[in-house]
Amino acid sequence: MTDNIICIAGPTASGKTALAVEIAKLVNGEVVNCDSMQIYKYMNIGTAKPSSEEKQGIVHHMIDVAEPDEDFSVSRYCEMATPIVEDILARGKTAVIAGGTGLYMDSLIRGNAFAPFPSTGMREKLEAQADRVGMEFMLDQLRIIDPDAAARLHLSDRKRIIRALEVYYETGETITAHNRKTQAIPPRFRPVWLGLDFADRKDLYRRIDLRVGLMLEQGLLQEIRELLDRGIPEKCTAMQAIGYKEFLDAMEGRCTIDEAADLVRQSSRHYAKRQLTWFRRNKDIHWLIRTPGDGAEEILQRARQVLQETDNRNMID
Repeated sequence: MTDNIICIAGPTASGKTALAVEIAKLVNGEVVNCDSMQIYKYMNIGTAKPSSEEKQGIVHHMIDVAEPDEDFSVSRYCEMATPIVEDILARGKTAVIAGGTGLYMDSLIRGNAFAPFPSTGMREKLEAQADRVGMEFMLDQLRIIDPDAAARLHLSDRKRIIRALEVYYETGETITAHNRKTQAIPPRFRPVWLGLDFADRKDLYRRIDLRVGLMLEQGLLQEIRELLDRGIPEKCTAMQAIGYKEFLDAMEGRCTIDEAADLVRQSSRHYAKRQLTWFRRNKDIHWLIRTPGDGAEEILQRARQVLQETDNRNMID
């Protein structure tokens, strides 16, 4: 038996936000954002954050919950979102969890127990060591301690390499062993999973291209200027998001606006492919495949059919 939870997953620009609102209207639901960039305040256009009109009066959670210069994480997301989901269920409503950040969504549903974030100064020591000796040396350390984790991480993934070392030095347990134990625990929630994709990948890419142009028309460059005027550092995590770092380079004269737009389109396509790779590992997802000519109504009808067939508590009439 499922909980009153519907997860809507899929690549960027696939229509998750619009579908989430329509489904929430059907099932007396509230939307819980699961996009790692829409959590940040003041970053509206570049993250495709839903407007008040697009929300259509549906309550949305986990939007604008962090400052752009904050160091946010999957553990913090789960810490904030879990009680929200539980409260929605306790009030007899349906939680519609929608977004493209697969790690956040999977961790929330599983109820992952995260390795502790101690304040012993170990992370700062590792950061300082990385500055001195370089990331190749740090990755070599990890290969000795946790070869499985080292094999999964790229040399450029400084944050996760240092995190894996920190977990081992603080707990004596590798992050691979910790994650293995976590995955063996039954999931906290039992949702119905819906996934959005396209029969022809070119249709998704066209939607991505249109979105980039629309963001520029809506004032993305001005939004970036306002973030800088607020004192948001160029190198912080939020400003390195797709659609911000490229146009920031253009505004600083490192490339043209057209070149930046092309980079955003290319990066967004690559990101969409990574998202699909992540979500396709989930065998519980019911894929809603958009074919040429399909509009929002056709996708909603397919989603409704899936919900009627899979939910045994009559989530919808």
